[in-house]
Amino acid sequence: MRKITTILILTILFTSCTSCTSCSKNSNSKNSSSEMEVENLGSHIKESIMHNGIQRDYILYIPAIYDGNTDVPLVLNFHGIESNATEQMFYGDFREIADTEGFILVHPEGTLLNGDQHWNVDSFTPGTTTGSTADDVGFTEVLIDKLASLYTINLDRVYSTGMSNGGFMSLLLACQLSEKIAAVASVTGSMTPETYALCNPQHPTPVLQIHGTSDADVPYDGVFWSRSIDDVISYWVNYNNCDTDPTITSFQDIDSLDGSTVEHFVYSGGDNGVTTEHMKVTGGNHTWSGADIDLPGLNTNQDINASIEVWKFFSRFDINGER
Repeated sequence: MRKITTILILTILFTSCTSCTSCSKNSNSKNSSSEMEVENLGSHIKESIMHNGIQRDYILYIPAIYDGNTDVPLVLNFHGIESNATEQMFYGDFREIADTEGFILVHPEGTLLNGDQHWNVDSFTPGTTTGSTADDVGFTEVLIDKLASLYTINLDRVYSTGMSNGGFMSLLLACQLSEKIAAVASVTGSMTPETYALCNPQHPTPVLQIHGTSDADVPYDGVFWSRSIDDVISYWVNYNNCDTDPTITSFQDIDSLDGSTVEHFVYSGGDNGVTTEHMKVTGGNHTWSGADIDLPGLNTNQDINASIEVWKFFSRFDINGER
């Protein structure tokens, strides 16, 4: 994901707020932990946890309606390469949705590789995250368990989404950590050859892919380090035992100036009632549809809001399939 000047300004403002002495400790957690550092910024909480001897950071968003008396869903929202947790929180923004739907939102922070924060989705294929030694699947598993010990999380409703490299990461979790992940959604991500070849999900897994046909960063038709979007959809249609003939509907072209339109492909009839779905953004770039922040030189589709569509998709499923 490209660096975004506007988001970087917001990052500076957000980071400077974390140093204020008036910030209170988290009052929503079930217990405290000596291995975590917590700063509460109203509903935003910066936390860290040790994994494999490395401090791993993340930002929580706790909706105001959370009271600790009812188990709530957890949504993981992964940033892209060259981005970070704070930028993704503003760019692929789910906070307003969390406020009304009541789920807890976590923005994990990647580790550095060649100067950029990343998720290790392929250690071998050139052009991906070659050379990375980060155990990001293991980190995610520990993170879920830690949050479940601190908050009343419905462990049947843990979902993962992300932008670009974060989308790759979400699909990797569907392959390698499916026992903890109910459903995933990739926005401008895909599957690397390694993820595709070694994918080993343990249950029918609802998958939503949102992708632009003009994406120059993660090409729609694939490249040697990324499977095509058609390949990704075919994999999950076959694994989930979905009908191979999709229902196709078109979203209204609300913004005729954004240079793109959206079709919704739904492959239904999967085991446990799951679906495999694709929102094909014809003419769409490497952007988060519906985002308020434009990336330099790239039009952002405004016919859908990716965050809203992702949550609508997630909300239909738990780890056992259709709810």
